[in-house]
Amino acid sequence: MGLMDGKRGLVVGIANDHSYAYFIAEALLRHGAECLFTHLPGEKMQRRVSRAINELGVAEPWLVPLDVCSDNDLDTVFAKIGDEFESIDFLVHSIAFADRAWLKDGTFAATPREVFAQALDISAYSYMAMATRAAPLMTSGGSMVAMSYYGAQKAAPCYNVMGVAKAALESITRYLARDLGPSNIRVNTISGGPLRTMSALAVGGFSDLFDWVERRAPMKRNVTGSEVGESAVYLLSDLSLGVTGQTLFVDCGFSSVAL
Repeated sequence: MGLMDGKRGLVVGIANDHSYAYFIAEALLRHGAECLFTHLPGEKMQRRVSRAINELGVAEPWLVPLDVCSDNDLDTVFAKIGDEFESIDFLVHSIAFADRAWLKDGTFAATPREVFAQALDISAYSYMAMATRAAPLMTSGGSMVAMSYYGAQKAAPCYNVMGVAKAALESITRYLARDLGPSNIRVNTISGGPLRTMSALAVGGFSDLFDWVERRAPMKRNVTGSEVGESAVYLLSDLSLGVTGQTLFVDCGFSSVAL
């Protein structure tokens, strides 16, 4: 018996086999879940995501293109899920983007309006946009999880506008939890420690954080993708039926120390 036996849901954000979404999907599948997937539009992204999903052992995945900035794309994807499956039990939002030119030390104050708006649209508003479309499909209740980072709560070197977007994401989590709670839908966020993902490495000086966390975290190491994946299973499974509106830190304790 797996914790996710009989549960089906959508995982958004697999870019390759190093992304948090990949590790979350791996844990979900191992615990018995059925996962549906999306990829950024374009053949190149479809091939890249397909390779990662194949490594998860899913031979013929449900995989469709999705541009989260497009309401039409969002409508199409969730309508397709409803037509083919009628219902889902969980949603994983593991996407973020900001122009890397503005993820450098000393550039935050000058962030252009369009860069700011794009970062919040893709990294934060998209969680709301997915949630409002996924909720009607969660006919027996369900659970949603998004990925954040400690830079949402403390100013992290070079994280800049992405930190602001993640702060919005964590606030969105609380308001979604309030709106969707009466429908027995739980909404949470995981604040994972630094992981060498494509988006993380776009942040200037981000590699230095790995050494810093290893020195200062109570566990004296960085978190692994698999550990975050298991925490996501907890939040998406019936083990966390009373948990909603929370940001769960999975960072080897780094966020709990001052210096």
